Amino acid sequence: MVIRVYIASSSGSTAIKKQQQDVLGFLEANKIEFEEKDIAANEENRKWMRENVPEESRPTTGNPLPPRIFNDSRYLGDYEAFFEARENNAVYAFLGLTAPPGSKEAEALAKQQA
Repeated sequence: MVIRVYIASSSGSTAIKKQQQDVLGFLEANKIEFEEKDIAANEENRKWMRENVPEESRPTTGNPLPPRIFNDSRYLGDYEAFFEARENNAVYAFLGLTAPPGSKEAEALAKQQA
């Protein structure tokens, strides 16, 4: 399983840049392995991302914007979905990964199962 984060290295939007930094920074800080896929520098990455974002997750007009998060080829969500998972201490579940022992998420799961 590989977490793939589709980003745009040369986005003109400061909001998109901040969202991308937020996602990548969180993954790095928590030592979650991921691949960064740049849609601005690589046409294949852009094409793949656009084709693999499900219809119900696309904007009503235009193309899906980064950051977009996948586990292998399974679409997980955009920044809003990631942010919501982070706020709920459920990022590992969102990513389809097992929360490491001692993490807030693992502790929350243990309390639910007790």
